[in-house]
Amino acid sequence: MSELTTRDIAHVFESLRKGLVPERGIEAFAVGIDARRGELSRQMDLAKDGEGTIKFLRGGYGCGKTFTARLAVLDAQQRKFVTSFVVVSDNDLHFHRFDDVYRRVMTELGTASCARGALSDVLDRWIGQVEDTLIEGGADPDAKDFDQKVRARLEADLDAATRGAVPQDFVRVVQAIFDLKQKGNAADAGSLISWLCGSENVSAGIKRDAGIKGEIGSRDALSYLRGVLEIVKAAGYAGMVIVIDEAETILRMRKDSRHKSLNGIRQIADAAGSYPGLLWLFTGTPDFFDSRHGVAGLAPLHDRIHFKKDGKFASLRQAQLELTPFDAERLRAVALRLRELFPAADRQRFERAVSGAFIDRLVDEVTAGFKGDVGVVPRQFLRELVTQMDLVDEQAEYDPMTHYGFKMPTPPTLRVEEQSALSGTALVAADADEALVPKEDVW
Repeated sequence: MSELTTRDIAHVFESLRKGLVPERGIEAFAVGIDARRGELSRQMDLAKDGEGTIKFLRGGYGCGKTFTARLAVLDAQQRKFVTSFVVVSDNDLHFHRFDDVYRRVMTELGTASCARGALSDVLDRWIGQVEDTLIEGGADPDAKDFDQKVRARLEADLDAATRGAVPQDFVRVVQAIFDLKQKGNAADAGSLISWLCGSENVSAGIKRDAGIKGEIGSRDALSYLRGVLEIVKAAGYAGMVIVIDEAETILRMRKDSRHKSLNGIRQIADAAGSYPGLLWLFTGTPDFFDSRHGVAGLAPLHDRIHFKKDGKFASLRQAQLELTPFDAERLRAVALRLRELFPAADRQRFERAVSGAFIDRLVDEVTAGFKGDVGVVPRQFLRELVTQMDLVDEQAEYDPMTHYGFKMPTPPTLRVEEQSALSGTALVAADADEALVPKEDVW
């Protein structure tokens, strides 16, 4: 915890106050997931060694899927992977439109030094390495034909890495970005980088000057992703880790979109091995994986990634990696770590007030409010905990053991998943039925 900056600590508590998973600093209070974290590390080892791989993280609401996935992103960045964290939305992300998926992946592209929109930095790093390689080979950087040699080397390297699979428009755009940067035209270069990230708002004139037409379509998006992956590795990174969080959102889509999106995930799974250095990580609930209107309804996907468990034992190395629900002891351990991390003005008074006895009481009261279901309470528990720590830090006379009383959050404050857990109803699509998902390709 001592390695966290003041800014990181502030980010952690501001996120928890809003009921959100922090994007950084979470390693300081990661409890009870060492084995799962180790398996994801093994998957990264495979990707670093040139394998293309995919993993599915399963767990009920409140098990910590988003937390674990965020932690995987931080671990990946520390290991020099480029990452992307995409949250599934039933409004703007449909897996039968891979151009949508590609656009979201590229928008969220990040590195340890650039949280989002990192493609420009990755391109600069790759181009710089190409230039250095040419100079080491005897090329004169001041010669008139040096830039032309760089352009030719960019194309040759991409062609060799992808075995000619990358679209020519991809190559032309990369070369045009290099030319524009050499001329000092950062604005137009930025526009072409936006186009390469899937933007549909680049002017026709800029595209015409670069020798391209239209936008990146669904059928080409996978090839563009392969090109970006090879640039990432050529720039000196270990590979890419792409997280697709909350895949269960697909269950709330209309039947036709749900079927097509499941087919899209099947195609990603089938193609994963063809992308050396890329790890896909999907998170989803058991209902998403096991119900007939989810993965279990699409036999080709279910057969490949179905989850096996013998009693309470499940291998970490199978396609689905299971997260177990929180229990009272794990909640208490997280609370103690956050208490240690909290930047209190009066540390001695703070720790007396936010005592172990109060934390135990808080676990009991919040859990009782959710009908004794410890597994569904972490988000609300952490919000309550941070509120109490804030009050102790701000108000000299506040004593949580005396003044605190848990009040059940009202529906607008509760997530749909929490309301579902309280009511005992399942989250399914509006027109869900028991029909199996069609097997046909959709791209």
